[in-house]
Amino acid sequence: MGQFKFIETGIDGLLIVEPQMHCDNRGYFMETYNFNDFKAAGINEVFVQDNQSKSTKGVLRGLHFQMSHPQGKLVRVISGEVFDVAVDLRRDSSTYKKWYGVNLSDVNRKQFYIPPGFAHGFLVLSDEAEFAYKCTDFYYPDDECGVIWNDPEIGIKWPLDDISDIIFSEKDLSLKSCLKADII
Repeated sequence: MGQFKFIETGIDGLLIVEPQMHCDNRGYFMETYNFNDFKAAGINEVFVQDNQSKSTKGVLRGLHFQMSHPQGKLVRVISGEVFDVAVDLRRDSSTYKKWYGVNLSDVNRKQFYIPPGFAHGFLVLSDEAEFAYKCTDFYYPDDECGVIWNDPEIGIKWPLDDISDIIFSEKDLSLKSCLKADII
């Protein structure tokens, strides 16, 4: 039997992944990825790069994607908590420009599988968060694009009640809305 529960989100291919925890008096053990279990769930991509970041409360990273080299991602939080968002940018999808968000934390241990063809971003909700993700293609800086975090056409409902200041990179602040950017 597999070590994961795959939960559909209502957007084709976008899944919440709950790993099985094995706890005892020493702590816990869990698999974070198993090719055979993921393949049985219909995820056939091969991951080629792992990334990790650390951010403070209020940091909003994204919404990023690559045009010619779309990346699938398996994301998780090692410590802290984030609100993680994926936006469907597949033009032929019935859920084109729809978004889904999920809280990922070191407590719930949930992961989020984001197929190629999605924009991705997250907002840090805890004082700090360490975020790790696997990618199905390499990072190509010249291929990176993005959509502004508050694009009115997409309408993401970010949980900002406990966030006094949102912290962005200059690059993320310069992103455009889908309508104005004409990139998707």
